Amino acid sequence: MKASVTDKGAVLLGKHVACDAFEVSKPLRVVTHAHADHMLGLQRSLRKCEKVLMTNATKDLIDVIMGPLFLMGGTVETLEYGEATRYEGESITLFPAEHILGAAQVLVEDVEGTRIVYTGDFRVEGTPVLEADVLVMEATYGSPLCKRSFNEDVKGLLVSKVEEGLKRGPVYVFGYHGKLQEVMQILHGASVKVPFVAPEKVFHISKVCEKYGMRLGRLMRLEDDEAKELLERKSPCVAFYHMASRGKAGLGGFRIYVSGWEFSSPCRKVAENEFVVALSGHSDFDGLLEYVRLSRPKFVVVDNYREGYAERLAREVGKRFGVSVLALPEG
Repeated sequence: MKASVTDKGAVLLGKHVACDAFEVSKPLRVVTHAHADHMLGLQRSLRKCEKVLMTNATKDLIDVIMGPLFLMGGTVETLEYGEATRYEGESITLFPAEHILGAAQVLVEDVEGTRIVYTGDFRVEGTPVLEADVLVMEATYGSPLCKRSFNEDVKGLLVSKVEEGLKRGPVYVFGYHGKLQEVMQILHGASVKVPFVAPEKVFHISKVCEKYGMRLGRLMRLEDDEAKELLERKSPCVAFYHMASRGKAGLGGFRIYVSGWEFSSPCRKVAENEFVVALSGHSDFDGLLEYVRLSRPKFVVVDNYREGYAERLAREVGKRFGVSVLALPEG
């Protein structure tokens, strides 16, 4: 097969490329974006692979997340979107994926001219669809139950909910890297004027996003005295925390979680002054099928390693488009 997914999570494309996890038999490793489930075995890849490929923005984010010395353990080659590199007759090109800053789709064209595409994680709105002979795709929301049927303006609702909380004092926003910066950009674009506060790692990731053109507003480090004073006095501000901090930060305050795992309502109250807003970086079920329809592959592999509904999506793709499809790894 020209594409597969191993039981360690490596997405294999053509003869030479492994994406998003280490594979000992492949000399090239691609990191599609700087989320943990797509950086699996990266230290081994740096030691063992001839090259590790990624976008400049992904490299800068990894330098913050893992430390500036981490990527110095191997040979890293950064590529601009649309820029091809070659290895023993195969061409490897990265294309934009609307997910987080620096996220990329991967196109491998082999010596026979076969176009092998891996979407990585993506939101179909804003993601260019690549024509493929062989398509490997994510399946995070690959079930028919994962349809966002609501038509409300989720971004506008998010702004309204934050403004509601600011009338009482600080608002605490929880999300993952990349999603937090998207929220900052939404609030800044809506002229929410209060200071933004973030722990050091979130702060430095935000500065990388600003380097690449995102406008995030006035942001202070949580560790600075001015930021500490804002929170202690319960002054209006927005504090941004990684989702892993939700059990200890802002307890008793006005808290908002941004999550894509919401399909019945754009905003759900989960406790007093606690809300989940349905802001997603992934396509829903219909968006995944739309990508397949426009890509027109002859063969589809669905990533069954990462969280999602790969087997269900594989059945739907085969039924609706009449193409050969596998969910891999099996089981």
